[in-house]
Amino acid sequence: MNTTLCDLQILSSEEWEVMESVHAAKIQPWVDAFRERRKRGLKHPVHDFLFEYYQCKRKLLTDWHPAPGMVLKGESAMRFLKDDSFSRNEEGVFLDPGKIDDTLESRISWITQLIDSARIRRTSFHCYGLHEWAMVYKSNCIRHQDTPLRLSTEEIERVIEAQTLRCTHYDAFRFFTDSAKPRNTLQPKPDDRGQNEQFGCVHFNMDLFKWCYKLSPWISSELTLECFFLAVEARELDMRASPYDLNAFGYEPIPIETADGRIAYQSGQKEIANKGRSLAARFLEECRMVLNMRILA
Repeated sequence: MNTTLCDLQILSSEEWEVMESVHAAKIQPWVDAFRERRKRGLKHPVHDFLFEYYQCKRKLLTDWHPAPGMVLKGESAMRFLKDDSFSRNEEGVFLDPGKIDDTLESRISWITQLIDSARIRRTSFHCYGLHEWAMVYKSNCIRHQDTPLRLSTEEIERVIEAQTLRCTHYDAFRFFTDSAKPRNTLQPKPDDRGQNEQFGCVHFNMDLFKWCYKLSPWISSELTLECFFLAVEARELDMRASPYDLNAFGYEPIPIETADGRIAYQSGQKEIANKGRSLAARFLEECRMVLNMRILA
């Protein structure tokens, strides 16, 4: 590892094991709750999304790992060497930038370009969370079949037809019904992400979690966890503004079919966008540090 000692954060086993314990205490209850629901055949229309749609291996979320630039001392650090991304020297165990191959470098570069593009794009707060409505518009197939709708199909149709669909996120748009897709002002495609993604979109903010685990272990566990909890917050807003009745799960609806509901949705949307921008800045900082470390390796 061709870095100077001043570039490194050398942690005793006591120091990094505390970090590991804090991480486990924050995330393990969420994973345990999901596993218990699956065991009992129960569904949670809000929280299950974070584990089922984002098909992250749960060990990537539950198992703490050091950030690039950290060196772990102690015999217990040897277990990290099971991952080929780590190496060992006289100081301890560390993520070895020499292990970054061209494929990983390209992935990091693509994701940073996507997020950088979103950061300079004008933020839009006028979608009103209608994507979930567009996914059931004029369809007999309801995505969350175990969760009742709070409005009739006729009322849902009236809401859609009274508003303008402005979804910018391909991974939401692709689930629109065939009747809803032509009503959207954009027709997003997979290759258009760099031209469409923006921080007003709750799903784009949720995806920060995805980009963290896609680059694991090169993104810190601390940032990955913060992005996970932002995704939880965004998903809660997402579903509260949906046409589903979530009262049984403790969520009051945000009635975006009303003017007051749309104002309330925008308020939550702006709060998530601000948090997402902050986490995205840290994500880009970590990515650029990793790329610079590879150059120096």
